[in-house]
Amino acid sequence: MLQIRRASTAEFAAVREFYYAVIDEMKAAEFKPGWEQDVYPSQDFLRASLDRGELYVGEIGGHLVAAMVVNHEYNESYDGAPWSVDAADEELLVVHALGVRPSFAGQGIAQAMTEYAIRLGREAGMKTIRLDVLKGNIPAERAYRKVGFAYCRTACMFYEDTGWTEFDLFEYIL
Repeated sequence: MLQIRRASTAEFAAVREFYYAVIDEMKAAEFKPGWEQDVYPSQDFLRASLDRGELYVGEIGGHLVAAMVVNHEYNESYDGAPWSVDAADEELLVVHALGVRPSFAGQGIAQAMTEYAIRLGREAGMKTIRLDVLKGNIPAERAYRKVGFAYCRTACMFYEDTGWTEFDLFEYIL
């Protein structure tokens, strides 16, 4: 059974190794997240997310099978998007780096992690949750749509790991 919890700062090495494993295992996958070891998610990003209590992990039988970061930060390309809800930064959450070990794909883990982020948003009184998906990452888009995220638009955004690339923006109204 999947257990989701906030990761502790002492788990940095385990979280880093989780993302390394996901990146390695996704090299042969049809749909790739576009991540690179130590570029995205970078070690600095992971450490800062852990330090701020923004990184959550999913475990099955004591093994890390999923992770994500949930905070108020977003790419500047989110500005000007036709979001359904106007929300100040402190009124919205953004999901980053949601990854699931490919050997656990198809078990609803990404959906459960996303539902957990929605619960966090509701408990904190947020107005909306937003995220972006590398254009063409059909499994990720399916998982987000399944829990009620709606497509907003496609935006060309810059990230260290992908450079300037198209991403689909999604939102969930709380």
